[in-house]
Amino acid sequence: MVKYYFVHKFRFKLLHHDKTTRARAGEIHTPHGMIETPAFVPVGTQATVKSLTPDELASLGVELFFVNTYHAYLRPGLEVIQKFGGLHQFMNWQRPLITDSGGFQVFSLGRKKISKDVHNAPQALALALRGGVDEIPPLRLRGGQEELRKGATEEVVLASKFSGDERSMGKLVKIDEDGVTFTSHWDGSVHRFTPEFSMQLQHQLGADIHIAFDECTPYPTTHEYALKAMNRTHRWAKRSLEEHKKLWLSCHSGNPDKSGKKSIADASNSDKLRDPSTSLGMTKSYQALYGVVQGSIFKDLREQSADFISNLDFDGIAIGGVSVGESKQEMREVCQWVVPRLPEDKARHLLGVGEIDDIFVATENGMDTFDCVQPTRLARMGHLLVNYPISNKYQLSNNPIKKFQLDINKTQFSKDILPIDPKCVCYTCRNFSRAYIHHLFRVRELLAYRLATIHNLHFVLELVKNIRSSITDGTYLQFKEKFFKI
Repeated sequence: MVKYYFVHKFRFKLLHHDKTTRARAGEIHTPHGMIETPAFVPVGTQATVKSLTPDELASLGVELFFVNTYHAYLRPGLEVIQKFGGLHQFMNWQRPLITDSGGFQVFSLGRKKISKDVHNAPQALALALRGGVDEIPPLRLRGGQEELRKGATEEVVLASKFSGDERSMGKLVKIDEDGVTFTSHWDGSVHRFTPEFSMQLQHQLGADIHIAFDECTPYPTTHEYALKAMNRTHRWAKRSLEEHKKLWLSCHSGNPDKSGKKSIADASNSDKLRDPSTSLGMTKSYQALYGVVQGSIFKDLREQSADFISNLDFDGIAIGGVSVGESKQEMREVCQWVVPRLPEDKARHLLGVGEIDDIFVATENGMDTFDCVQPTRLARMGHLLVNYPISNKYQLSNNPIKKFQLDINKTQFSKDILPIDPKCVCYTCRNFSRAYIHHLFRVRELLAYRLATIHNLHFVLELVKNIRSSITDGTYLQFKEKFFKI
């Protein structure tokens, strides 16, 4: 029986349950369109899925993609985006968007830097241990060195840069009950995020789905710290929800905000609210808010968090803290603990998970959507996803899942006239050979990253589409078995 669940203009529609697992198929209806679930959500960190245009994403079948609030806030900044009436107009993307709270980047960028400096430099302890922060979780140095004790640091002054897309930061993250103070990874400027400010940012960005502000607990951590971080996440969840409702009601009623400024609402239109950029004639509809379940890898905490978040008036629920270093088995266990305690009538999102085997884990544990940078990041490395086993000598590692990854950088492909995957019908495979794409990567032509990204996204989106069909047909386990036996 089809079930409808209405929340303003946001609606989750449950269509099918798999009889042998918790996998389910449904639809998420938003003001910018419908999302068929389960759905893979590409990540557009800087308001773009790297190297692809919005039209290309749409033609690939992307129905929802992820934009990071932290990055949009820093560059280009809210002032620029508001001139266009929000992210949709700024990006020229007219399908659904989801934004995170900014918390993951605030915590992960800081801890990524701590982790690298601590692991690679024994003298890291001397970089500035000055007491006074609420809590910093303990980190263990490699080589049997002493732990950095909880509560030992107020700030860590960084001395070296780290590789990747981010720049060297100055001071790191300071957490307190009210929120988080951090420094920009671009220029070292100091910023402050609170649950209320995160909600205000996301409201102005205008995505269809927002994420409540939470503390992303690092891995590994202690039960003691995970408990404190979880409780703080719960308090922040209530504040996020309260601010979210205030923003919606303020827009809807046309009342001025706390600063005394006029509301962005057009009270004469109750279904669609006038956007700040009224000269563009754009409208704003209800934006959904998901609460976040935390608790690290501890069963009692995860269950407690699932119950707490489920009892709040969120439009959907996200599971966080499962992509910060945990093993795949630990990620699976978290899903198994949490999902049975979640309400059936709300959409569920798994944050930061999207490797091929993880997609099956997420789906069969009842998740509706899941985001990850991996397919697009792998593409830019020349690691291409294929629907056939790569021979052992060509595999990237002994990991069984790597048999579905082809490293186009290898010289054996320099004269290969075949497409990446002879069975694939993506634009790249229909038009180009392995030899040509190998050549593009060797000479570092930008087209290499573009063609590889098109292929990898097509692969993942088609896989999830087939998973959805198997749930609808009642053949999910058979499909999974066939896929991994290829």
